[in-house]
Amino acid sequence: MSNVIRNRYEFVYLFDVENGNPNGDPDSGNMPRIDPETNFGIITDVCLKRKIRNFVDIVKKNESPYEIYVREKAVLNQVHERAHQAIGVKTVTDDKKRKGSGDEVEKARMWMCKNFFDVRTFGAVMSTGTNCGQVRGPVQLNFARSIDTVVPLEVSITRMAVTTEKEAEAQSGDNRTMGRKHIIPYGLYRTEGYISAFLGQQTGFSEDDLKLLWDALVNMFDHDHSAARGKMNARKLIVFKHDSELGNAPAHKLFDLVKVTRGGDSSKPARAFTDYKVDISRQTPTGVIIEEKL
Repeated sequence: MSNVIRNRYEFVYLFDVENGNPNGDPDSGNMPRIDPETNFGIITDVCLKRKIRNFVDIVKKNESPYEIYVREKAVLNQVHERAHQAIGVKTVTDDKKRKGSGDEVEKARMWMCKNFFDVRTFGAVMSTGTNCGQVRGPVQLNFARSIDTVVPLEVSITRMAVTTEKEAEAQSGDNRTMGRKHIIPYGLYRTEGYISAFLGQQTGFSEDDLKLLWDALVNMFDHDHSAARGKMNARKLIVFKHDSELGNAPAHKLFDLVKVTRGGDSSKPARAFTDYKVDISRQTPTGVIIEEKL
């Protein structure tokens, strides 16, 4: 692509949850993830990437060059075979892994980058089955962490129906069944991200892809509502744009320019975004500008 990115970026992303479970932990009965030593809430990077993928899938309808590689019910090895067919290489018909020559793997890797948004954005390991190599993506996210400690709650719920006739007979006409919901009353989360111009040029990550990424971060929660997740909203997207590919300042110093603190009566638990203050220092290093996307 001719319009691949030529600038390094970092960004700070703030989002919140109200009466919902932003990222359940399957190892803890799907309770909201927390740091057990501090009780701060955490959300994995792959959870956020999933929401970005889903938004792009909705907007671009899984059409090239914005197809999604890691999507629901996808069989990844079949996609690898499709890549080799597209570059004119015959695929094997048995279950043996096809390694392919170095030239074939490189062509298949670039075909995957060209056609799949999440491959050229986040990277992928595509060496299973028919080998399409590995891609190191230019866009990476940290785990999100809540600004304050959170209190996961287990809420009892009832369902006015049962699943089978046997259950109905056992309950003597009372068809109510009990269940549980795991929620956080309120939590404001912060994550940071990085975008490498050098890796973007290797995968073909373009200015159009970058704009789509910003759109996804701003709008993805509006297309991800569910009974489990409650009310989730994107609150702030603060972007640091360097005027060079290499960058003009360390990422951690730029992240320190964004401070999130409690406002009002801090003796009470936070229950809304308005309970916080977001201060952004404009004293940026030479060669770095701040862009607020939200």
